[in-house]
Amino acid sequence: MNTADRLTRLLDIDLPIIQAPMAGASTAELAAAVSNAGGLGSLGTAMMTPAEVRAQTGALRALTNKPFNLNFFVHAEPNLANYDGKEMRGALKPYFAELGLGDVPEPASPAPAFNDEMLDLLLELRPRVASFHFGLPSADAVRALKEAGIVILGSATTAAEARALETGGADAIIAQGHEAGGHRGTFLDHVDLGTVGTMALVPQVVDAVSVPVIAAGGIGDARGVAAAFMLGAAGVQLGTAYLACPEAGTHPVHRKALAEASDHSTVVTKLFSGRPARAIRNRLTEELHSLETLTAPFPSQRALVAPLARVSAKENRAEFMPLWSGQAAALSKAEPAAEKTLRLMRDAEKLMGR
Repeated sequence: MNTADRLTRLLDIDLPIIQAPMAGASTAELAAAVSNAGGLGSLGTAMMTPAEVRAQTGALRALTNKPFNLNFFVHAEPNLANYDGKEMRGALKPYFAELGLGDVPEPASPAPAFNDEMLDLLLELRPRVASFHFGLPSADAVRALKEAGIVILGSATTAAEARALETGGADAIIAQGHEAGGHRGTFLDHVDLGTVGTMALVPQVVDAVSVPVIAAGGIGDARGVAAAFMLGAAGVQLGTAYLACPEAGTHPVHRKALAEASDHSTVVTKLFSGRPARAIRNRLTEELHSLETLTAPFPSQRALVAPLARVSAKENRAEFMPLWSGQAAALSKAEPAAEKTLRLMRDAEKLMGR
């Protein structure tokens, strides 16, 4: 059995292609389109309430009877007791005034980490796959999920993290290279570390663990898919490539920024959430980059900048929106998600001479 077969059998899918669970942009329609095409569609639940997770999962199940993935953030609740946000709030104040907003809010956590309520909901919903970012939930939670027949995926940014995930019960590892868009999944080392590129990371993770490895980060077309398989990956996960699909919940301003992006358009920033995440540069990231060390603990920083992002989105302005993107955005094509999924696999197989 080759490595791709190991993964497709584990996930009960036809194609070893996973649509990344991009919180805020992944929709039931996008996930269903990918799953119906034979890949694994995903929903990012990080900013959802339990009621929203239940509703979106119901909407997804109404569109497909194929396996899908629900993704959750596993992070420590922020400790704001010792955080003095005066300088950060002071730096944001002129932008709030410019947009006609009131005072800059106090930092606060916009959503809880994966907790017992979410665990109970996940056990109730029973998707085929549950994936986790920033580590894994407790050993008891992992045991309960596995007993319920749910396949567990975890994101690693180093070989050491991959080994820790396997030891913790992950059935497959997502090797997230530094090129990836959105939040870095680093959880063992300092959040500013975990900067290994996909080309270097994937084979080292493959050598470090016995479970299937899924390559992620900077994979924008069939060439990247084929390269990942040559590095020993059992599958690939693509996020930015799916943001241009009509089924994605990508804001028009975000779509325009992706269409105009080049290989040097992105930056890893903590300004939007308090943890390093790759996004297309805009006014906020350029003018406040010197304050990266002053952000509120993740995810409380989001509460500080969310009003700016909301007004920017409403007014179709890119200046203050988190325009999540990997380094290969220029390779993305606007096409239906099912067509993209099938084409990626078909063209990759041609490149590999199959």
